[in-house]
Amino acid sequence: MKKFESFDEKIKEYFKILSPSFPNWLDEYISCREMERLDGVSVTCGTYYSSLLKNKSHFSSLAHSIGVALIIWHFTKDKKMTLAGLFHDISTPVFKHAIDFLNGDYEKQESTEELTSKIIENSKEIMQLLKRDGISISEVDNYKIYPIADNETPLLSADRLEYTLSNALLVYGIEKMENIKRYFNNLEIQKNENGEIEIGFKDKDVARDFAFLACKLSKIYRGEVSRYSMQFLADIVKKLNEEKVIKKDDLFKLSEKEVIEIIKNSKYGEYFKIWSQASHLERSKDKIDGIYQVKIRAKTRYIDPLCKGERMSKIDEATKKEIEKNFLFDMNDYLYLSDIRDF
Repeated sequence: MKKFESFDEKIKEYFKILSPSFPNWLDEYISCREMERLDGVSVTCGTYYSSLLKNKSHFSSLAHSIGVALIIWHFTKDKKMTLAGLFHDISTPVFKHAIDFLNGDYEKQESTEELTSKIIENSKEIMQLLKRDGISISEVDNYKIYPIADNETPLLSADRLEYTLSNALLVYGIEKMENIKRYFNNLEIQKNENGEIEIGFKDKDVARDFAFLACKLSKIYRGEVSRYSMQFLADIVKKLNEEKVIKKDDLFKLSEKEVIEIIKNSKYGEYFKIWSQASHLERSKDKIDGIYQVKIRAKTRYIDPLCKGERMSKIDEATKKEIEKNFLFDMNDYLYLSDIRDF
């Protein structure tokens, strides 16, 4: 059975919006062991495993990677660019950006991307496929060389487009399938203010709604539950690494469920249980002695899309105000669960 067929019907329906016909050549790459591993890594950076995060569903980093590839294929029909999009998260560890928190990379959340080339190069399966198709590593190991695949915030790329659509529809359930179609079918390749190609909207009202949706999701990405949970998981993994229970390499080889089993069987298992079953976080302006607390900032994600070649914040006052309001998000309190002591 092809990997595409193994996804549930709602995800397959979503994929068909991104590319009505699935490019069969892509399935061999998706089925490689290094890509299959991503099926065990949630896009929610580990927050999925706690009751603190409400109304969430599992969507894997593999599904996200496929979605990015399908968007690129839809707009370009370029195999190399599509593969660069597919491989862009191949170096994603368990708990995703939580490991960036472990590395102290709260703001950019890009600390593991440098491993992409190494993982591709060490994959016998992927290297054989690339050789067969006459493609070099340098053409697929860095999606940042293709502006349709990735570009600087707040521009719209295939990566930002995919995680906005899938998170809204499939992870947090704040958008309906018909609206996902409305957004996607209104897109085309345009030239931006710098003369570079970029995915942009045809109609201002659709672009405005999409920009508002991205801001709404941004508050979830750097909300209290996300910040606390990612730092909590990062600190536990760091402790287990220092205690030689988990090697850093394990984070790129094991599934999240396998790492969670290690945590549950460790001395931090009770804390993990408290976190996983908690219903709300507590906040404090001041540090409380003896209690594990988190006070950090996190990456501000937002999208200021193009509409007919013009930036929405320049031509639409409502979009400009919403983006400005997005930056006022308060991240100044200490967050904690009173039953979790410093560790």
